[in-house]
Amino acid sequence: MRKLLTMVGLLAITSTLAQAQEKTLYVSAYGGSTEKLFKEIIIPKWEARSGAKVVYGAGNSTDTLAKLRAQEGAQEIDVAFIDDGPMAQAIGFGYCDTVNEETFADLYDASRMPEGKAVGIGIIATGISYNTEVFAEKGWDAPSSWADLADPKYKGLLSIPPITNGYGLHALIATAIINGGGVNDIEPGFKAFEETIGDNVLVYEPSSGKMSELFQNGEIALSVWGSGRLKALADSGFPGAFAYPKEGGIKLLVAACPVVGSDVPELAQDFLNFVTSPEIQKVFAIKSGWAPVNSTVELTEDESRALPTGADIVDNLINIDYSVVNSARGDWTKQWTRRIEN
Repeated sequence: MRKLLTMVGLLAITSTLAQAQEKTLYVSAYGGSTEKLFKEIIIPKWEARSGAKVVYGAGNSTDTLAKLRAQEGAQEIDVAFIDDGPMAQAIGFGYCDTVNEETFADLYDASRMPEGKAVGIGIIATGISYNTEVFAEKGWDAPSSWADLADPKYKGLLSIPPITNGYGLHALIATAIINGGGVNDIEPGFKAFEETIGDNVLVYEPSSGKMSELFQNGEIALSVWGSGRLKALADSGFPGAFAYPKEGGIKLLVAACPVVGSDVPELAQDFLNFVTSPEIQKVFAIKSGWAPVNSTVELTEDESRALPTGADIVDNLINIDYSVVNSARGDWTKQWTRRIEN
């Protein structure tokens, strides 16, 4: 009888473990190097810890938001990774559940999105990237202000992405701010591009790969770009540096949210807690160039090069009100096409 009970107990335990292992978390996140990082390092670590399985769907932020909209009322995605602008839209549409408060315990305030409906997993700053060798040869000081984009000595040596790219959008907003405007009054930004900055621009380049080529070929000496992009280029041996303008770099948050309607909400919350842990935050910083949102992460000087690390930088980044930007961006894009890239 005792042997029979023992066997029944073992069968019950085995059945419970099998059920746990059968649980699947559907994650939608970026492709390319990010997908490779998740599949080779992050997901195997979490699967071993949780006993669950992850199915990874690759796509950019626009793709993921479109999937959430298409699956409204019957969501297949459990955790969505989206840049902060489109994530603000996802929150507004009601697709994101509230992140467990304990997840935010060691994180910078900058990691919290509206109503705690999404959490940042990495911080990227938009600022000014430049070729230190060219600047040294010409005896130029490092860029120190968004106003430097209009300096005539950079004529033909500057590249800025168009505003369909996040970095280009940030450049327009920053330029509007230093000229007395902002997201609620973008006209000063357009005027600055029309009257001064545009004369310096060699090309409005949306591709990060092409931007790297422009730097490496010596066609440009500076650009408006992301801290993570510059770090990757500098890590390859290029003499690049990243300048945080005195008015503040622009914060771009790589964010994630637990999706409303998930059939595995506990796993979704656990996954978010895992990707914001010190261990994984350090992996993102080193491998992806995303500065940690977790304040307890320690990086060497080389590991943190160009990244917005530490409260002194993070707290001074400019936050964008995407509730305004998202509603106006369509009109801005039309103006940009007509007035700047005509």
